[in-house]
Amino acid sequence: MTAGKLVVVGTPIGNLGDLAPRAVEVLRTADVVAAEDTRRARALLSAAGVPARGRLVSVHAHNEGERAARLVDRALDGAVVAVVSDAGMPGISDPGAALVRAAAAAGVPVEVVPGPSAVLAALAVSGLPSDRFAFEGFLPRRGRSRDRRLAGIAASDRTVVVFESPRRVPGTLADLARVCGPGRPVVVARELTKLHEEVWRGSAGEAAARAAAGGEPRGEHVIVVAGATAPPDGSTGDPAAAAAAAGDPVGAEALEARVRAELEAGASVRDAARTASAELGVARRTAYDAALRAAAGTAPGTAERDGA
Repeated sequence: MTAGKLVVVGTPIGNLGDLAPRAVEVLRTADVVAAEDTRRARALLSAAGVPARGRLVSVHAHNEGERAARLVDRALDGAVVAVVSDAGMPGISDPGAALVRAAAAAGVPVEVVPGPSAVLAALAVSGLPSDRFAFEGFLPRRGRSRDRRLAGIAASDRTVVVFESPRRVPGTLADLARVCGPGRPVVVARELTKLHEEVWRGSAGEAAARAAAGGEPRGEHVIVVAGATAPPDGSTGDPAAAAAAAGDPVGAEALEARVRAELEAGASVRDAARTASAELGVARRTAYDAALRAAAGTAPGTAERDGA
């Protein structure tokens, strides 16, 4: 019996001309094509001149766990299973990772056909430092989890890439300007590789004002945020202290938001400082001082509650 396998196939993020010849061949010869949306996959196959021949199987966020077991069984029986998402690389803010884990755990060979990636495309076109970067995907919509992620972005010295849906772009840019400071460089990429591709460069404050004045934008967005300024040679490496010494409150604001979130969740000053120190990479004493200030300024019953 021929050995089966799982092949993770990158597909275009907009321009169908970006579909690689190897991807076309895999999709042509696979026994099964697992797709996030079978309608989009059918259109992609048609554009590539590849007949579907009843090979499409829906695998999305709500059924991936159950479908993964069946597809792994097919591969164990000798089938070649290709997996595609709606756009870009499966498993990167898209279904696919659970299927890969299940295949690997069962001893099924897993191969990859690299392809377009909105993360790398936006990072490359941004012009911001790319030797070290972080991908945050889609941020939580509200609450303490969102505050924590935003505080981490503000404190990070790496370039950060964020996905966002059109209707939430203005709010996210406003939040980034608030926690990172209005002067933090950002790049907002919209509709990458498509007809109306747009790449805007400027500061977080300018980006927030532009988004607020322009109404709800259209198309999928990728936001690339410059890292916090690295501490000078010989410094302590404490982002909050370095920012304060330079007259830039960005790091201090991020630390303040983080310890306040912990205090409002019921943590003690010591525990809030310990958590913030570990997550943001600041000195324990600096975090403790910030927690003391936050505790002194938080009167009982005055803390805002998370949105519903």
